[in-house]
Amino acid sequence: MTSASASISSTYRASDGAAYERFLGRRSRVLAGPFAEFARPPDHGRVLDVGCGTGSLALALTEHGAPDRVAAIDIATPYIAFARSRPGAACIGFAVGDACRLPYAGGSFGAALAQLALNFVPDAAQAVREMRRVVRAGGVVAAAVWDFRGGLVFQRLFWDTAAGLDPGAGAARDRLFSGPLALPDGLPVLWRDCGLTGIERGSITIRMEYADFADYWEPLLGGQGPVGAYVEGLPPEQRRLIEGRVRAAFLSGAPDGPRSLTATAWAVRAIVP
Repeated sequence: MTSASASISSTYRASDGAAYERFLGRRSRVLAGPFAEFARPPDHGRVLDVGCGTGSLALALTEHGAPDRVAAIDIATPYIAFARSRPGAACIGFAVGDACRLPYAGGSFGAALAQLALNFVPDAAQAVREMRRVVRAGGVVAAAVWDFRGGLVFQRLFWDTAAGLDPGAGAARDRLFSGPLALPDGLPVLWRDCGLTGIERGSITIRMEYADFADYWEPLLGGQGPVGAYVEGLPPEQRRLIEGRVRAAFLSGAPDGPRSLTATAWAVRAIVP
C-alpha cells in the first residue's frame, strides 16, 4: 500500500505497520497465495512486489518458488519497517520508494506484481509503465485490486451504513467505489493502454473471518487507509452513533460472534512484448 508524503504523492493513509496488519494485512495474506498462483511469475528471474505494504505478497512469493529472488517496494516507511521484521523477510529486498519512479534498471525482473495498491496511486498508468519498464521482454506484469463496489462486504457494510448518517461518508464511499480500477474492465483496459499483451483477467474471492464485532470494528480505529482516516476524524459522539449502527448491520439480528464475509478482487496478468 501507499501512503501520503510531502514529496511523493499518494492517497492511502499508512502510518503504522502493526495497525495496518490488524486492519487489512491479515486479509491480504489470505489473498496473496491465490494471486501469486494467478500471476504465475516465471521460474527464473527476480520478482518485484510493487506497493508491498507489510509484505504479505512478497512473503507468499518466496513460498511459491521464488526464494531469494523477491524484491519489494512501498512508499510507506512504517510498512516497510514492519515487513522487514516479519519471519522469513530476511531474504527479501525490501525498499522504500515510489511506484511511479521505480529505482531499478530496465529489464531487471522476470515479473512485477502489485496487490491492492494501484487504485491508491494517483497515476496508476505511470506505475504500470514503470512495472513494464523494469520487466524483461516475455516477463509478467500482474495486479489485483478489490472489487469495492460489488465484492467487498466488510467495506460495503461500513460505508453504506455510515453514508446514511453522514454525507461525508457517502462522498468518501463514492470516491472509493467509483474509481476506474475498481470496475470489472478497469485493470484490463489499463494493461492494454500500457502496451502489454496476452492479457488475462480474472477474479479471486477469499473469506474474511471475524471472531466478533470487536474484531471487525477495533482495527478500523487504527487510522489506516480511507476507512481508518474517516473514523479517526469523526467527533466522538458521531463515531459512537456510527459504531452502533454498523454493529447492528454486522449482527443482523443474531447474537454477537463469528462472522465470515466474502471479499473479491479483480486480477489481471499480461506479458511484456
